[in-house]
Amino acid sequence: MAAYLIRRLWQMIPTLAGVVLLVFVLFKFFGGDPAEILGGLNASAEQIDAIRQELGLNEPWWVQLWIFVKQIVTFNWGKSWATNESVSNLFATRLPATLTVMMPILILDVVLALPIAMWVAYRRGSLADRTIMVITTVALAISFLVYVIVGQYVFGFLLGWFPVQGWSDSVWNNLITYAPLPVLLAVMVGLAPQTRLYRSFLLDELGQDYVRTARAKGMTERVVLFRHVLRNALIPILTNIGLALPGIFVGSFLIEVFFSIPGLGREVLLAVNRSDYPVIQAVTVYLAVLTMFINLATDVLFKLADPRVVLK
Repeated sequence: MAAYLIRRLWQMIPTLAGVVLLVFVLFKFFGGDPAEILGGLNASAEQIDAIRQELGLNEPWWVQLWIFVKQIVTFNWGKSWATNESVSNLFATRLPATLTVMMPILILDVVLALPIAMWVAYRRGSLADRTIMVITTVALAISFLVYVIVGQYVFGFLLGWFPVQGWSDSVWNNLITYAPLPVLLAVMVGLAPQTRLYRSFLLDELGQDYVRTARAKGMTERVVLFRHVLRNALIPILTNIGLALPGIFVGSFLIEVFFSIPGLGREVLLAVNRSDYPVIQAVTVYLAVLTMFINLATDVLFKLADPRVVLK
């Protein structure tokens, strides 16, 4: 295990180098002149040249690349061009709001979808199975934007159960007051595809020979499902969860925009609209690093879930 971890960490270095180089090239040669973006339409040539000098854009490209690498290593991206706020402070202040909303969504998606998928997989072909599959198919056909608009109108305006927008400095107050409605709507959207996906994973295992052997030995269905089927289906389930984890740290753009949540997802969207390069670059690089570590953690969990998995 230790040798595998060291080898994977070593392999991350060229991957990260490629990501850094790609981001640098895209923003350097295809992203437009940052000095002209900051200076605006009315800026004179002297002002644009002064901005370029201040940002180090007059330096050779390899010097600019070295500055970019130092920013990554030291976590010092400077300040946002749009708000003049430190990028590191922006991450520290926006990320908690994103996690407050997105963590419950991920947990509820798994906790609710997995039991439902096990229940309908065990009753494959029954009326309950077909009914739930029809409901999930219809749910998949409806846009998330429709859920947001209808949910805000019904639960916010008609019933008055939740505030439509707002946020506070208290994590607990946000969890019980402002987060429930976006979490509820996001879970309603995510439950359908997750249920269908987990059901297919479980059905693949239920058709295996070892399930018939376990039943022939007199094992109860509960033992077959939880001790054998679920354990073997954990590999693709963990893969799906691992793919979803990086999105938690960025958040859902629609959720944060429509519910006025001051999270990282909304900040990234604003940065794109403002051509705020320092923020976009920081999010891109750190999200790539986070994805690599999540993939590594997922591989380790494979080994814990199924000792037969060989890590090479």
